[in-house]
Amino acid sequence: MMPMTTESPLDDVEFLARSEHRVAVLEALAEGPRSRADLQDLTEASRSTIGRVLGAFEERRWITKDEYEYEVTPLGAFVASGMRELIERIETERKLRDVWQWLPSEASGFSIEMGSEAVVTDAEADDPYRPVNRFLSLLRETDRFRFVGFDVALLEPCKNELRRRILNGMHTEIIDPPNVAKYILSTYPDHCSPPLESDNLTVWLHDDLPSYGVSLFDERIGISCYNPANGTVQVLIDTDTAEAREWAEWTYETYRQEARPLALETPVE
Repeated sequence: MMPMTTESPLDDVEFLARSEHRVAVLEALAEGPRSRADLQDLTEASRSTIGRVLGAFEERRWITKDEYEYEVTPLGAFVASGMRELIERIETERKLRDVWQWLPSEASGFSIEMGSEAVVTDAEADDPYRPVNRFLSLLRETDRFRFVGFDVALLEPCKNELRRRILNGMHTEIIDPPNVAKYILSTYPDHCSPPLESDNLTVWLHDDLPSYGVSLFDERIGISCYNPANGTVQVLIDTDTAEAREWAEWTYETYRQEARPLALETPVE
């Protein structure tokens, strides 16, 4: 059988993308040989649909048949891998489509790929505290918490839980702008005194912090993005991927090395 020829690579991309069954069949065969019955069970497609898909794949030399089973060729495996990568990229793009403008820039070392497995919690008109509530759920599950950023809109609504967790033993480091530290200390002096007097809280000051916040929990990292137009946290993105963790650790340590400790005996400038 002569291989099928198409006018451009986009024709083959369109051929695959027009049907979820085609992608599912090719991915299934990339995992190992399958019979027609196996493919019907996996995709829930009709016998005739599976037959048409397999015929088109054979014409393209993406699969071969060995008695009752079909298996992918190196060409087919190559296409399946590329299609899966494309789908994953589009899935990530769709997840971040409505919030990308709030994210750290690529100049900071952040990449869109870091959001591929992230939980994205966006503030909504009828539930503006969704990001804050997600942050609280993560805070309650960690024994060590570190934060850097200009994000009083995240930490202030959580001050009671943060205080409770610190006094219960959660080791906490926070890098704040001087004006934020001054605001918190002057607005909630009695609230702040016990945590600051404990051995569990260290506050650092930095004059040039990013407009977003970076939180490091035991298992996950979070990026909180502040909306200056309404004074709320617009989105919280949290993930446990190694790449995002490495970026968050590097970001925190970079600012930590440049920060100065909060001196309680002297006024915050």
